[in-house]
Amino acid sequence: MPIIDAHRPRRRPRKLCAALTVALTFAGGLASLVAFVPLAHAETPRYAFAVIANTMQSPADEASTQRLIEAISRERDVSFIVYDGNLKGAKEACRDALYERRHALLEMSRPALFFIPGQHDWADCGTAEAGGFDPVERLDQLRQTLFIDSTSMGQNPVALTRESEVSRFRPFRENVRWQVGDTVFVGLNAPSPNNHYLTAGGRNGEFEDRVIANAFWLEHAAEYAKRRDARAIVVFIQGDPDPERYERPDRFAWLRFARNPRRDGFLEFKRSLVKLAQIFRGPVLVIHCDDERASAGFVIDQPLRNDKGMLVTNLTRVALAPHDRLNQWIQIEADLGRKPPFRVSVRDVPRQMPMPTAQPVPQREEPSASMPAVPALGPASELPPLLQTPDQSQHRPADEGGSEYGPAMSAPPASAASAVQPRSPGASSNVPGAPASSVQRGP
Repeated sequence: MPIIDAHRPRRRPRKLCAALTVALTFAGGLASLVAFVPLAHAETPRYAFAVIANTMQSPADEASTQRLIEAISRERDVSFIVYDGNLKGAKEACRDALYERRHALLEMSRPALFFIPGQHDWADCGTAEAGGFDPVERLDQLRQTLFIDSTSMGQNPVALTRESEVSRFRPFRENVRWQVGDTVFVGLNAPSPNNHYLTAGGRNGEFEDRVIANAFWLEHAAEYAKRRDARAIVVFIQGDPDPERYERPDRFAWLRFARNPRRDGFLEFKRSLVKLAQIFRGPVLVIHCDDERASAGFVIDQPLRNDKGMLVTNLTRVALAPHDRLNQWIQIEADLGRKPPFRVSVRDVPRQMPMPTAQPVPQREEPSASMPAVPALGPASELPPLLQTPDQSQHRPADEGGSEYGPAMSAPPASAASAVQPRSPGASSNVPGAPASSVQRGP
């Protein structure tokens, strides 16, 4: 069974970096990423979380999305779900009623569900097809509805910390942080295309303010993880930051009178990731949607470099691109009784699972009024993760397949999903909860 030695980085084509089942090990000597679960849950060391995105592009997709979430809920080891952007399609109008209906659908999830805002949720609302709304106003509407609570969505919500608890960043309710055992999870608003960077003249106020907020929240998460002796940080965004592309700081940018129309809107975000990896020397996992279709459903690699051109060895990227967005999800599984403890796989909805007929009912009343539409580094850690491709269908321990290191390998697409016994409606959440830390208030 081939293992990738991340100490020997190899520039491989992206299509060869994907694998349907990949085990991640983050520490020297194949040490496991210690318990994600707190001590109170030490008797259940296994858990997993699911990631889905872009599932609702029209009203016809709502029932299929509901079935997808129900299929995930039947996985006994899944502790929570992350919906990584785009509650609506590009051609759907950004109206309050649509947001309310999709919000109610997500609230029906039995596991806790975390929503990350995406491109079509607000950034594209100014197009004629989306109704010609003001994108900033639509983002504010989401902040006042979908991001109003101090917990996640779902029937078994989990407490989280919002960046809006910091007085300097009170508007940014969509930026969140939660902790599961020794892992800190971060959700940020960084959508495609190009992080909503606008090339029009004048101050790009929304973009510039959000860049500062995102940089603060990443640095704060790194310091928080250090104080809590966390072993890993996982960052979720919707947009593809194109981490293979890096630009050196331009010392004489003020001499350039003409603006570069291809300015990288994710430049500051990537530099913030580099700083996070410097502050927090443990493994950092960045998960986002892939603008390209990966051959195996997702891509795993280590493409980020710092300003000196050096590879950031303790940061790994997972780019999601399931072939069937309505019948597949990405599952990241942790088994602390096995080394290495992590596997990333594509799972399928059971074919025999019926389509739901009942429409989602809102769990709580949401304000429906809105504004009217308007016309249109120093060296990183030397303990990088090791990527492995175990035989998912056998679910055998990843360390049984040999120990020789070699180049990145690809595996043919294969499904590992199977129907399992559903949980009873009254069953409690499997999330091994941990109290969200308070943040320092004030500037």
